[in-house]
Amino acid sequence: MAVPVAQQAGDDPESTAAPPAVPGWIRALALLPLGSWYAFARLLAWIAVLVNHRGHVVRPNLQIAFPERDTRSIRELARQFYWGYAQVLVELVKSARMSPEEMRRRVEVAGLEPLRHVLAGGRPVIVLAAHQCNWEWLLLGLCGELGYPVDAAYKPLVNPWADKAMIAIRSRFGARLVPAQNLLGDILARRKLARAIAINADQEPVQSENKHWLRFLNRDSAFYTGPEEIARATRYPVWFLKIHRVSRGVYAAEAVPVWDAVEKLAPGELTERYAAMAEAQIRAAPADWPWTHKRWRLQRNLYS
Repeated sequence: MAVPVAQQAGDDPESTAAPPAVPGWIRALALLPLGSWYAFARLLAWIAVLVNHRGHVVRPNLQIAFPERDTRSIRELARQFYWGYAQVLVELVKSARMSPEEMRRRVEVAGLEPLRHVLAGGRPVIVLAAHQCNWEWLLLGLCGELGYPVDAAYKPLVNPWADKAMIAIRSRFGARLVPAQNLLGDILARRKLARAIAINADQEPVQSENKHWLRFLNRDSAFYTGPEEIARATRYPVWFLKIHRVSRGVYAAEAVPVWDAVEKLAPGELTERYAAMAEAQIRAAPADWPWTHKRWRLQRNLYS
């Protein structure tokens, strides 16, 4: 679906700025057929299992989240995680050359009509997601299917070269990447532009950020309050974009309503709804969430 001309030509010059070019060496690697890349992913996963890559993080995370599973089951779940994560890595490289048509075939996004209805009325929407399956393809798939601009919050990588390469790949189908620390100001500056504001909200907040504590994957977990605060301040409706792996290299996503911007919510309730949806998605396919991340470094104090 083409982006409406009125949306393409907004007052903000950044809305029409060309995305950065994907580095040539990545585009060269992306010439390899996806089947060859999956063979390489098998090798990566085998090596990860052999060396027990970040096993000191993966195994305890899985054991706490799934105490009902025995040691053998946890070991198999870790093995499946390494294989799935390796697929995501090679699919990211391959996406440097994928056409919008091929991305649509590989990432089906359902439930977007209610979002388009709001956007057609000139109002932005907020789309929350988690780092499930191939979240990079999820962003590219949303850009290709929605028919309206997408502003995606991201945390810049420490390495400037890697950061530039990731921005180039993520913005191939029109996504506009906004550093998370600048998101609120950017939203206010572009409040007249109907667009989707995409946020992956399952990362751990840092010490200095506002946070909401709740039970998530069987332990006390801190969540960003930013998405909820932005939604309340702007009165933009919120959807959760859930995703599951249909088969190797094929995913299905669906936009599920979280808040209609009319219903009265208690403080923290929107965050709790998001966390519940994210956890249900993870428990349905636990191998597709990045267990290598140190998600629980923050400890809840007695007065939280």
